[in-house]
Amino acid sequence: MFENMIGQSPNFESLLRSAKMVAATDVTVLITGETGTGKEVLANALQRHSPRADKPFITLNCAALPEALAESELFGHRKGAFTGAVSHQIGRFQAAHGGTLFLDEVDSLPLTLQAKLLRFLESGEIQPVGETQVQFVDVRVIAATNASLHQKIGRGEFRKDLYYRLNVVPLEIPPLRDRIGDIQLLLSHFMQHFAAEYRKSPATFSRSALIRLSQYPWPGNVRELRNVCERLSILLAGRVIEDANLPGELLNQTGTDKPVFALPEFGLELDKLEMDLIRQALTRTQGNRTRSARLLGITRDTLLYRMQKYGIS
Repeated sequence: MFENMIGQSPNFESLLRSAKMVAATDVTVLITGETGTGKEVLANALQRHSPRADKPFITLNCAALPEALAESELFGHRKGAFTGAVSHQIGRFQAAHGGTLFLDEVDSLPLTLQAKLLRFLESGEIQPVGETQVQFVDVRVIAATNASLHQKIGRGEFRKDLYYRLNVVPLEIPPLRDRIGDIQLLLSHFMQHFAAEYRKSPATFSRSALIRLSQYPWPGNVRELRNVCERLSILLAGRVIEDANLPGELLNQTGTDKPVFALPEFGLELDKLEMDLIRQALTRTQGNRTRSARLLGITRDTLLYRMQKYGIS
């Protein structure tokens, strides 16, 4: 199980199925997705469920690398290789030997280092700064980006050959707005988590607050939702959170003036739509009527009545 990957939406479950198959191999993985979708969480899950689980997992945010020190950080250097190199230093590749190196924001790597990364992916060789001999290291690479690498390639900012080497198995994490059915699951998970962390009574959400939260577009994705839960867990411990208690940015951007469902130009048959939604809910929950009712925003008794009305077993 990928226990820290919370979600039941079809697109998210499809991602998890692929990730579980990939985890058991040594294949290079490229994780894509918007900021805050959980790329590092997925990379961690791949490592924990891989044959390298008991080996090092080294992370590096490529965007935070000072360009002058980037090569040394990645590949290490020998004493005297440059001004200030007063001792030998191993790089992230050597530190990850036997395990996994996670390169976050890999699109930020300078072109010179992209060439050296490509060399490693092709041959397993690295060359520390100041060394004349190459070294072989056994490292699995997982890379991640929130940028369009195709656009970067078009602008000459990212090597096309490196892209193909990294993109052996692509895993794209959908944004939270495309998996709104998971919002309530995530809210429950994080509220329980922070209640335990801060030793406070867990807060809960009113139905109207949950609707508001489901309508919010979550531009910061799961990270934004997590931060909101942490704030509310501290400030409103043990309370039922109503609309008015939600942060102002959520209240102002929920898009409540936008219809949840667009009526087709030529109308629809409401009974058939209702039957279809009930069947979808039952399928998604594998026939669990309590959870189906929750997905549909109705009581269990109401669901049972409508199932009987439409002859749905």
